[in-house]
Amino acid sequence: MPQNSISIGKYLLYRLKEVGIETIFGVPGDYNMVNLTTRLNVLNCRVFVATNSLHMDDKDLLWGHDANELNAAYAADGYARVQGVGALVTTFGVGELSAVNGIAGSYSEMIPVIHIVGMPNTKSQASGAVLHHTLGNGDFQVFRKIFSEITVANTILKEDTAMQEIDRVIRHSIINVRPGYIGLPIDLVDVEISVPSWPVKPIDLKLPENPEKTHKAALKDIISKIEQAENPIILVDACALRRNMKKHVHELIKVSQFPTYVTPMGKGAVDEADKCFRGAYAGNVSYDEIKKEVLESDLILEIGALQSDFNTGGFTYHVDADKVIAFHSFNTSVFHATYEKVAMNQLLPDLIKNFPNKKGKQLGPRPEGPKADQSSQVIDHTYFWANIPRFFDPRPIIVAETGTSSFGAINMKAPKDSIFVTQILWGSIGFSVGAAVGAAVAGRKQDRRVYLFVGDGSFQLTAQEVSVMLRLGLTPVIILLNNDGYTIEKLIHGDGRDYNEVPMWEYSKTLQYFGSELKRNLKSGIQSKVGLQLKVETRKQLEEAMEKTKSQPDKIHFLEVCMPQMDAPRELLMQVKQ
Repeated sequence: MPQNSISIGKYLLYRLKEVGIETIFGVPGDYNMVNLTTRLNVLNCRVFVATNSLHMDDKDLLWGHDANELNAAYAADGYARVQGVGALVTTFGVGELSAVNGIAGSYSEMIPVIHIVGMPNTKSQASGAVLHHTLGNGDFQVFRKIFSEITVANTILKEDTAMQEIDRVIRHSIINVRPGYIGLPIDLVDVEISVPSWPVKPIDLKLPENPEKTHKAALKDIISKIEQAENPIILVDACALRRNMKKHVHELIKVSQFPTYVTPMGKGAVDEADKCFRGAYAGNVSYDEIKKEVLESDLILEIGALQSDFNTGGFTYHVDADKVIAFHSFNTSVFHATYEKVAMNQLLPDLIKNFPNKKGKQLGPRPEGPKADQSSQVIDHTYFWANIPRFFDPRPIIVAETGTSSFGAINMKAPKDSIFVTQILWGSIGFSVGAAVGAAVAGRKQDRRVYLFVGDGSFQLTAQEVSVMLRLGLTPVIILLNNDGYTIEKLIHGDGRDYNEVPMWEYSKTLQYFGSELKRNLKSGIQSKVGLQLKVETRKQLEEAMEKTKSQPDKIHFLEVCMPQMDAPRELLMQVKQ
């Protein structure tokens, strides 16, 4: 077979593009991007990047221009939630450690992000040279060791195994929906490696086949339990989204007509307009009617469960294992019996195909939450989350910050085919601003608009990323909930304490501060057009502003929404009581 060659840097980029990555987020550093130059193609918003590490001189790749490595990691996470996989580039030591929190969040929340670290040259590493960005002890493995705890696969590339290692890390990251780490010494970027043919065979991303006999036994057992049930339901959780099972979930609902519920982390996995959809279940945090329906069921088809504290209402799930069929990524449990290596990606399609002649119990009107005081003009959480969805564009991406926003979004009515980006398990405040950048970049190709909900305290951690939104020509609707401080922390502990207070900013001037009107920025050709920059204090003002955002989908908008200081969504108030 004839031999072909390609540089290690270009091979890495080729593989990233192959798995669907079109944007790389990160920050330049002298071990990864010494000579950064850009040329812009206004028509398709693509940026050519020539670097001394990755040679990203590629028309198909967009450089993220992030403000710092933490934000870049958040952006790669948000991008991956929409696109399926993301990529992050940092420099060695100082850069990668700045991204640790973001990568740890992606690991916790099961998001495949490929983290590429530009490293010192191999000779310096071998000699233990005391270089800048090191600990001064000659240990060039220490940071990779740190990341080995929060990645599913990691490597530092060597010339003779670079191709195999790149493929291995990318494959394991995607298959296991966790981050991967690739260290790229700067002197290996241009080294040519041989490939057996070109183009190379695609990376094998297929999951292992279920053991045939065990698969059939599980299917038979599940069908038998469904036939015997009198009041079965479906409960959809986080891994249904992480494993791209939305299509199968919808088919299962259609064929069964079982009442269907989502957990907070399963939000977006079910079409909420479907007549079978009942609402969100999170133990004692649920609406009373929802809780009653779930607990009175005699069979629960539980898809992709992730039973963390906030996802289960402070571990108040109270679901009896004697009536749960749990579909997981790599095994299936039927009551107390576990079928090892029987994965839901193969089992659910078979169940749908062989579903018994069994239909779900017809229930009454869908339970609803408390009603807002219609005589008031105060923008409280009861009013806000019940009314804001009617202003969304079709197929929105809803990015909700940890705290009041993520809890408020639990029972918010979502339009058809919505994507939710939240961090309910990891819960790093400030995540949403960076994640909104990545989600908006990925959503632009899918004609989806981002709606970012972020509290004033969280916003102050990562506000810089708004400048990236402007620079990339993104058009999200940013809704900052200003309740003057860390309300969730005050509710948990510390009301009246100085450590839960934040300085007041003039939030409604954020876009202006980040250069939305500067001629220098406008010359780029893709700087975002600016719509509303408002501080709203009444319901009437909010509704008028949201109507205008609908009429200006080609602009970025920033609304500072003033809310009562200690007001909070019902779901958050219930959570802190647990």
